[in-house]
Amino acid sequence: MKRIGWAIALAAAAMSIPAAAAAPATAPAGQGAANASAPAAPALPAVAPSLEYGVPKPGGMGLQPQVTDVGREAASFHNNWLLVLCALISVFVLALLAYTMIRYRRGANPTPSRTSHNTLIEVVWTLVPVLILVAIAIPSIRLLRHQYSPPPADLTVKVIGNQWFWTYQYPDNGGFEVISNMLKEQADVKAGERFRTDADGPPLLAVDERIVIPAGKVVKFIVTSNDVIHSFGVPAFWTKIDANPGRLNETWVKVDRPGVYFGQCSELCGARHGYMPIAIEVVPPAQFAAWVASKGGTMPGARPAAAPDSTGSSPLTGASTPAAAQPQASSEGNSGLVTPAPAVAGTAREQAPAPNNPDVANRANKN
Repeated sequence: MKRIGWAIALAAAAMSIPAAAAAPATAPAGQGAANASAPAAPALPAVAPSLEYGVPKPGGMGLQPQVTDVGREAASFHNNWLLVLCALISVFVLALLAYTMIRYRRGANPTPSRTSHNTLIEVVWTLVPVLILVAIAIPSIRLLRHQYSPPPADLTVKVIGNQWFWTYQYPDNGGFEVISNMLKEQADVKAGERFRTDADGPPLLAVDERIVIPAGKVVKFIVTSNDVIHSFGVPAFWTKIDANPGRLNETWVKVDRPGVYFGQCSELCGARHGYMPIAIEVVPPAQFAAWVASKGGTMPGARPAAAPDSTGSSPLTGASTPAAAQPQASSEGNSGLVTPAPAVAGTAREQAPAPNNPDVANRANKN
């Protein structure tokens, strides 16, 4: 029995070795198609990111320079109003505290005051905070209205968060898809694989496929997730919104300055949460149209291929084709739309010879 068991085990091992050798190598799960060892050439010339816009600075303080109208309004509100107001309140409270400690210390007041109520002070400490909140609320509500009342969109991009990469779809341009993964350092990749360079961006922020949008156009982002909660955020655009599974959230940007701008997933989404960078390249509209064409997409309003001429001559044989087989122009005139061609007359039932039985023939004519 032992010999039989050993024989069966050796036979199974011999059969499994050729199968394992014939199996093709597969890419690691969750890395997307863009991590292949022989990546396709980029559709656009590599644009090196600026050191002034769109990238974090080591040891930097304050907000990133904003490149959208909403971002500039928010940065001005933060820097010129909120910070100034916070500083004034802090200085006032500190001065009041210092005055109280000195003026009413035990050495200067051996007999403490027994005052329990002061109408004026109670009115002041009630009204002043209310006025401060009103002064903050008015510009805050105006900023929220500008941020969440978008103008009509010129382009829609669907953003999908995955563990741990981003997928971008362009439904207005044919529905093609871009998969974006973080680029690793040269020491972390195998020979022949693509690695990060300074032209791609800073470490932990550079990606193999950037999302591309046109400059000066209103871009609507529809944000969702395939697995857990992620967050799509780009600090230079003043935009950040959660990507929730089973839910579509919406945000928008209008960037007038071409360049490369970086962000990251801002929601704790798992073990590789820190390796989900966002890289957005803003290019002129003509360059965006060329990039869309390189991805196999189409621009809205692009003319379709030329239809056959009205004579019905075949471009291959020169013989005229039946008029019923040609596409008919739509009633919209020059809109570029065509309606499906009508069916060619003569179906199998109509072409069949009439039966000899008059009753059957009458039923066929009624049908």
